[in-house]
Amino acid sequence: MSDFEGKVAIVTGAGSSGEGVGNGKAASILFAREGAEVLLVDFQEDRARETLKIIQEEGGVASTLQGDMTKVEDCQRMADTAMERYGRVDILDNNVGISQRGTVVEVSEDDWDRVMTVNIKTIMLASKVTIPHMIASGGGSIVNISSQSGLRGVGYSVPYAVSKAGVIHLTTVAAAQYTSQGVRVNCIAPGGVDTPQMRGSTASAEVFTDRNEGHPMGRVGTADEIANLVLWLASDEASYASGSTYNIDGGAMASAR
Repeated sequence: MSDFEGKVAIVTGAGSSGEGVGNGKAASILFAREGAEVLLVDFQEDRARETLKIIQEEGGVASTLQGDMTKVEDCQRMADTAMERYGRVDILDNNVGISQRGTVVEVSEDDWDRVMTVNIKTIMLASKVTIPHMIASGGGSIVNISSQSGLRGVGYSVPYAVSKAGVIHLTTVAAAQYTSQGVRVNCIAPGGVDTPQMRGSTASAEVFTDRNEGHPMGRVGTADEIANLVLWLASDEASYASGSTYNIDGGAMASAR
């Protein structure tokens, strides 16, 4: 992997929503291990501080910031803080997202709006305020976290699936607009991953066990496995990658065909 010394990464959703390690937390720790300075952004700053503690114990450089990524003023404060503390922005890893069960008939208008705002608007706003800094620094990389649900849909959650499909298309459009200016934009669409959010959205421990046993690998993925792909996309080794969506699911989608 290329050297991240001197690079600055912003990770939104850098804390975990419960016990265990989520995608944002795992990516934050990995960026710091590879030498990047990391701004850990989360709506609940105490969660980001838990990530910070791990990074500092390993000798990495990071700091936290409380922010609501659904608000443009908080996103702008995020970008300004990164510039004030570290002097540049090279990487943006967008992890903020929520799930909400419901079919087209069942889902309420408020729940629909909330999922669309949290899952798509946050990525648009965070990208909006960081891209100019990346261009000024000579380029950068944005990695958006979508979901396999955005590729094939899921029956239990219409708003989640549609919002994650929106993340994929936002990635494509942003790449078309800014790749020529040195900003690469890519997307990761994970399948089942053992994170606090996934465990929280699973009906029971038995259902979670069934997901493991029914998987081609006999298990779902880990946040560290997603973080490894995030790191590669942000690295110089991925210098020709932009506008792509990477399905990482341990063969689940292929086996379902």
